[in-house]
This record gives sequence, C-alpha cells and structure tokens, in this order.
Amino acid sequence: MNAIINPRQFPQEFRIPASKSHTIRRLLLAALGHGVTEIAYPLDSLDARSCLNICRALGAGIEEHRAADPACPNPAGNDGKKLIGWTVRGIGFGAGGRIKGSLHGPALDVGNSGTTLFLVLAAAALGEMPVTFTGDEQIARRTAGPLLNALSGLGITVASAPGGCVPITVRGPWKGGRVSIACPTSQYLSALLLAAPLAQAGSLTEIDVPLLNEKPYIKMTLSYLNAQGIPYECAGDFSRFRIPGGAHYRPMNGPVPGDFSSAAFPGGIAAITGEKVTLRGLNREDTQGDKAFFNMLGKMGCTVEWSRLNNNALAPEWVLRVSRTGPLHGGEFDLNDTPDLLPIMAAVAAYAQGNTALVNAAHARIKETDRIAVMAEELGKLGVSVTERPDGLIIHGKGGGGLRGGRVDSRGDHRIVMALAAGALGAAGPVHIEAAESVAVTYPGFLELLGADMIK
Repeated sequence: MNAIINPRQFPQEFRIPASKSHTIRRLLLAALGHGVTEIAYPLDSLDARSCLNICRALGAGIEEHRAADPACPNPAGNDGKKLIGWTVRGIGFGAGGRIKGSLHGPALDVGNSGTTLFLVLAAAALGEMPVTFTGDEQIARRTAGPLLNALSGLGITVASAPGGCVPITVRGPWKGGRVSIACPTSQYLSALLLAAPLAQAGSLTEIDVPLLNEKPYIKMTLSYLNAQGIPYECAGDFSRFRIPGGAHYRPMNGPVPGDFSSAAFPGGIAAITGEKVTLRGLNREDTQGDKAFFNMLGKMGCTVEWSRLNNNALAPEWVLRVSRTGPLHGGEFDLNDTPDLLPIMAAVAAYAQGNTALVNAAHARIKETDRIAVMAEELGKLGVSVTERPDGLIIHGKGGGGLRGGRVDSRGDHRIVMALAAGALGAAGPVHIEAAESVAVTYPGFLELLGADMIK
C-alpha cells in the first residue's frame, strides 16, 4: 500500500495513542502474573497484537473489550467499535503456573515487533519446555545474539539461526549466575530485568552492562519492578544489577499512558508547518525518553506549553500545545537515549535554517531498517542536502523551503513513513510514499488523519 501526501492543513488536535512500550510491558507482566489484570486503553496496533497473541500462546487468558467510545484513541475493529481494554488472566508464573511450550507446534510469530521478541524471549526462557520464535523479514535480520549469550550464561538452552536471528528456541530453567551483556538496544536489558525476578527461589541473577543505550527505557522497566515491590540492586549508572529470584507479579490495573514516540510526529508537523497543534493523552511525568523531543523543538524555536487536566495519581493527563511563529533554527542533538526520534528530527531539520547535527545514535542503524542511511537517501530524493555519519546525520537546512515533492521508499519502516508524511505537509508538491501500510505497527490511522490518498 502506498500513500500520497499533499501539502495541506491538518487536524490541529490529536489524541495520542497509548505507548507501545508501556502496552507491551503491562501485557507481559499481566500474562506472567498471578490473578486477573484489567488494562484500560492499550495500544491497538500490529506490534501490540503480536505480543497479545504470543502471551495467549504461552498460556494467558486474554479477553478484549470494545465499545463505541469517542474518548478512546485506538482504531476501529471489524465490528466498528474501538478497543477500550483487556482482561488478562495470568499464568501465575512463580506462584505455581507454567509456561506452555511450542516445539511440537508452530513457532510463535512476533511479526515486526522487536520489543515483543526480546522481552518475551527472556520470559519464555523461564519455563522448562522449549519455545520457538519467528518473525517477519525485518525481524529475521535483527540479532538477539547478545541476549542469547546472556541467557546461555544463566543456564538457558538456546538455539538460533546464524547471527542470533530467528528462528530462535529457548528452554529453561533459569538457574541464575553472573553475565555481561553489551546493550546497543535497551530491550536486551529490559528483557533480563523483567524475567529475572521470576527465576526459581534461591537463584541470583547478576548482570554487568558495559554498554547501554536508551537509558530512559530502563527507567521505565525499573518503574514496573518498583511498583511490584520487586527487590533488586543496581549501580547508579545502570552498569550492574543483582536480582534475586522467587518473586511473582501481581495485577496492575488502570490505563496505559499515551505514547511520546507517536506524539513526536504531530508535534513535528507543528514545527514544520507553523500551525498550532494540541496533543492530548500524555503524562508529562512519565519516564518515556522520547518526551525529550519537545525540549528539542523548543531549542529549535518552537513554543511548547504544558497544562495539567487532572490530579489523578493513577492516570494523570496533560494537554501539550506546540506552535511556531518564527523560523526554525538548526543545532546539535544527542539522540543516544532517543534513537527513535532520528527520522522525525531529520524531517523537521529539513525546514530549519542552518545545519542540524543528530549525533550519538549509531544504534538507529539496527532498528527495523538502517534509519540513518534510509533517511539520508530518501530526504535526498526530496531535495534536502544531508551528510551521513557513522553515528547520525547532518541536515543542511535552508529554512522554510524544506522539501520538494517526489517519490520515496519507506522500506516498510513505520517511523520512516510517519516522518516523511509529516515532512510532506510542508513540501512544495505531493510526496508519494511506498510501503506506507507499516504505519499500523504503532500508529494506526495516522495517515488518514493527514488526509493521505491510499493506493494499492
């Protein structure tokens, strides 16, 4: 499916979908946990559904709830109603429950979801039955090698395709021990941190972390361990952890926070077009690293205003307004904690005056695509001068001129699609984006909000 984006005005108020990172963590903890968990307003996307299907396959009971709820930001289902929640009956691992195996059945397909692959891979390694995972063509190129090496050091039997890629089979039990793991993606470490507490009582998992990118996601993961009362020790710089086994997860009811990664795209549109945008459904106090995007916009010349709507401690909600009256200015931005922002930052920088350096983000090359190379090539097709560096990009902006029209290839990467679509709204002519259907991975309905013409 391709999309044609014409320069135009767009909806000036967006309710932001739920966070994919929070949704998958909440779902996994509920599926492994003891008792029944009510998750309100989760993200209804392809990645979230991949995680849901695998949690069911591992033994969790999950009931979906849909309703005609105009406040719900998720896309309509086949019945014309929107997903408003899940009821999850956990397997109670650590409290007598067992993880189902898959060796003699079909491999569990994570689709395009790297988060699901890494987090559920470690969780499945807790069980004593073999579980095999597979995924789509992009997942087949993403290595789990460092995570598999760490799991092997903790007593897990592992097997994989060359390079630590799917198909991957793991089999416990998790015996504990001390391992070292370099984490160019934080998902390796989050996977170990979420699974280690459920290892057998008396075990101790010690993790040395010589390299860690995307630290805010580790803060998010630890916030769940804290909320569960899980004991652990960690160095202040997250370079070492000690986690005893013998715990189990309890229900955590309530709504899923809005997604700052998704919010960056309509926020970027405000910067590109100069129109004022209002964003709802976010929590300014959330641990998500990508909320830093709005500080970056402020440094480039945008006005960013927060106002709190309620004092609900469980589900605080803010309104965020982004606008611009003067020109955008270039600058240097360190994206080590926030590599997912590289595509939209590159699109915004195309409309800035002077150079914008996006640095310290070499790990953006190991996402669904090599996002550094892809954004350099595709922005070049739209008339933007870009210098590709090993760890990022320098965008040579010329002010309001921004992009010209043209045809670009997203390579099926949802964040590339959304970044190019956002940039297209300020372009000199229509932008034709190939393989645009991948946007449903995290933000279903985004292109429709922009008035895109969808063609096969």
